[in-house]
Amino acid sequence: MQGILGGTKMTTKIEWTNETWNPVTGCTKYSQGCQNCYAEKMHKRLTAMGQEKYSKPFNEVVFHKEALSNHKFSRLDTKRKLIFVNSMSDTFHKDVTDSQIKDILDECEWNDPNVFQILTKRAERLPDFEYPFNVWLGVTVEMAKYKSRMQYLKQTNAKIKFLSCEPLLEDLGELDLTGIDWVICGGESGKNARPMHPDWVRNIQRQCQEQNVPFFFKQWGEWRPICKNEYVPYPAEKKKINGKVILFSGSTIDGIYPKDIEEFEKITRINVGESKGNIVLKLGKAKSGALLDGKEYKEFPRIEEDER
Repeated sequence: MQGILGGTKMTTKIEWTNETWNPVTGCTKYSQGCQNCYAEKMHKRLTAMGQEKYSKPFNEVVFHKEALSNHKFSRLDTKRKLIFVNSMSDTFHKDVTDSQIKDILDECEWNDPNVFQILTKRAERLPDFEYPFNVWLGVTVEMAKYKSRMQYLKQTNAKIKFLSCEPLLEDLGELDLTGIDWVICGGESGKNARPMHPDWVRNIQRQCQEQNVPFFFKQWGEWRPICKNEYVPYPAEKKKINGKVILFSGSTIDGIYPKDIEEFEKITRINVGESKGNIVLKLGKAKSGALLDGKEYKEFPRIEEDER
């Protein structure tokens, strides 16, 4: 994390970037990862606050040409920022024209030394464009059937290519990370979040380590798994804790409600075998944290500070 984000102020809660830039707003659901879309919820909140940029319905994709020049970053910036492009949309949505995408990419290139991170689920359009040296290009792979998105990504000239396995909804199996420079992984947050089995995360982390690819574990999300010999602090402010068992297949069994600290600690000390599944407790994003088997993974692509 140091050397990439270090020393630069972060103006977003997205841990792997410094700030966001949205020349496009609005989107439509595309795959299972979109079910509990954070951008849709944020869009509604901003609409209620009276922000004109978000006055259109979320399912109406709008290109904001004025945003190409009305932003807070500059080619004169002395410290490199990581800027996530279109966190409130998808740059490669079918309603964003080729010309508009090229305008966005031109603005990215002009604002070196900053780095622009572009993430999409609509990978089929990726090979149609040339990418500036300061664009990091990524695809979302939340389920095994979407690993095909990686092949479109690998066809591009992007200097840094990355995967976002968030929200991770099942085990991805074997991953060929040839040509991939970075992998982000995380669970789902929010009221209706789906839990994540820890072995799904371990599988990705193991393969990243074996293939020498930096691994960034963002969060467990709403549901915190209880792993072998792991201590989880009792959330004293909660009067009732919702829990369940998640199987490796992704199926869940409801009905775990530790009523006090003694019962909570008893549950958290259970060694649950893989065949029986893994206990998860609904502790919320902040309490669930981002430790995987007691370790934090916040790795970034290996690039030199002066690399262009």
